[in-house]
Amino acid sequence: MTETDGEGISDLPPSAKLVYKVLEYDGPLTQKGIVEESMLSARTVRYALERLDEVGVVEEDVYFADARQNLYELNEPPAEQADPAISD
Repeated sequence: MTETDGEGISDLPPSAKLVYKVLEYDGPLTQKGIVEESMLSARTVRYALERLDEVGVVEEDVYFADARQNLYELNEPPAEQADPAISD
């Protein structure tokens, strides 16, 4: 899709930003876990995860406790938390 070229997190809808923050604070979660933490509808969370995937900031993996579900996590830690030893 050419419309998402150069698009960052700041260009995403509020629901995608909320899902990003939930994953940032609560770590890897299933879609059901994201729905519970964010209090968004399942459909909205699905859409937000699609948008985050298009931008390339979320990674989908197999949830071994229940193979019917996927586990979602951020690709890389936020820049301000990348290396705590650097900040004094």
